[in-house]
This record gives sequence, C-alpha cells and structure tokens, in this order.
Amino acid sequence: MAHCVVPAAEEILDKEFPVLDKGFVRLVDYYGSDERIVQAARVSYGAGTKSVSQDAALIDYLIRHEHTSPLEHVVFTFHVKVPIFVARQWVRHRMARMNEVSGRYSVMKDEFYVPETSCISVQSKDNKQGRGEALAPEAAKKIQDEFIQGQETAYKSYSEMIDGGLAREIARINLPLSLYTEFYWQMDLHNLFHFLKLRLDSHAQYEIQEYGKVIFEIAKKVCPMACASFENIMHNGVSFNGEEMQALRAVLAGKENPLTDEKKLKRFNEKIATGVQL
Repeated sequence: MAHCVVPAAEEILDKEFPVLDKGFVRLVDYYGSDERIVQAARVSYGAGTKSVSQDAALIDYLIRHEHTSPLEHVVFTFHVKVPIFVARQWVRHRMARMNEVSGRYSVMKDEFYVPETSCISVQSKDNKQGRGEALAPEAAKKIQDEFIQGQETAYKSYSEMIDGGLAREIARINLPLSLYTEFYWQMDLHNLFHFLKLRLDSHAQYEIQEYGKVIFEIAKKVCPMACASFENIMHNGVSFNGEEMQALRAVLAGKENPLTDEKKLKRFNEKIATGVQL
C-alpha cells in the first residue's frame, strides 16, 4: 500500500490560513486520503480496481451508515494559533494528540483576541450559553476599548513580574483568556468530522466556528470525496429520534402532532425548519 500523496494538499502544506484577528491554522502533515479510505474498506483490492464514482459511493455509504473505522486511516496534524478561551472548548474533543506552548517555559507573547464590534452582543434570552442581538456600534466600541485596556494592563503587569525575576509559571496567572496560545493538534478523519459537526453548527460559539470553517477547507484538499459526503450527510443532514419520526409521519399524513411536551415540540419544529432551510 503506497504512501498517499495528494497534490492539492501538498500545495498548502505549512501555509498559514488566518482566522480571527491574529490566529491561524496550518496543515503541518497528513497521512492518507480518499484512496486510503477505500483501500482500508476493501482491504484486498489494489489501487485502480474501482472507478472514482464507485469510490465516492463507497465513502458515502461508510459515512451514511456510520462505518467509521476506514476513516481513522486518514490523519491530520495541524498547527493552530487560537485564543485560550477557544482552546478550552477545543480540548473537549479528547480523541486527539495535542502539544501546547507552555507558559512555564516560554514568555507569552503580547497577543490578545479583540472581537470586532459586530461580534459584541448581549446575552441570548433563550440560550444560556449563547449570544443574542449585537450591541449598538457606540456601545460595542466602548466594550472593545475596555477589552483592549484590560489586556494592556494585564500584560504590562506580567512583563514587570517577569523582568523582576518572578517565576514564569506564577507571573502568567493573571493573563486573561483572550491571550493567544499555540498548539500542534493531530486527529484522524473520523474524529475530525465529529469535531466539525459540532463546531460548524450555528449554535457553536462564533470564534470556534471560524476555526472550524478553515479546518474543513483544509480537510477538503486532502479528502474531497469524504468531505463532500460529510457536508451532505452529517453537516447539512437532519436526524429524528423515534418520537419525532412518529410525529413526522402524523404531520405528513395530515393528522394532529402527537408531541405535546413544549420542549420536545420546540425541538421538533426547529428540526423541521432546519430541514426546510437546507
């Protein structure tokens, strides 16, 4: 089984793709491709024994029916620069290998995330972990200025502590979550698709969605057929549980919706609306 080389992926190796105001994603290395997925699935077949259309159909079948082990034969290594509060969401995806810059060994850079005024919003009224309507420009600019002032004050204090000989691991304590960090992140395609399904969702925090978009574009260079199936089935698809399927059948038959619980009915209607929008 020969090493997979994908020309489109080779062209972007080590290239920094900017995200947010100071962040980036960089593809450091990759192992495998669409070809590797179908080889792993078929095992006994050599390269060239199936057409491209048959390969695409097989990959689509694997993803649709959640036969995920062949996807694990494709592995990505990314170099990511990201605000710490985004990194803390990122590490929730545990099926990966990660090495992060250490504030114990290194002096942290004076680089902080400052959101655009259009991204500064009030707390959502119906989502405890989300944002609602954007603030008026003047109010948003005031908040933005406060962010910058707080970051400058924190880093000035940090620098003075470092210059005064304080241990780096202690001096970093008061640095804010907006500080940029960097890490190498390695993950197989199966788990990367799980990451993308959650982080490309419209309910995910805006900042991590932006990283998800860039990572997906990079993944498409390595595995275009698998990514097309992911987009169609996992990202743009809508799934219903047993209760919801019964309700869907009733609604399509012109009968009364059997769902009476307010929360369940709301979730069902949201799925219907999402499906219509898609």
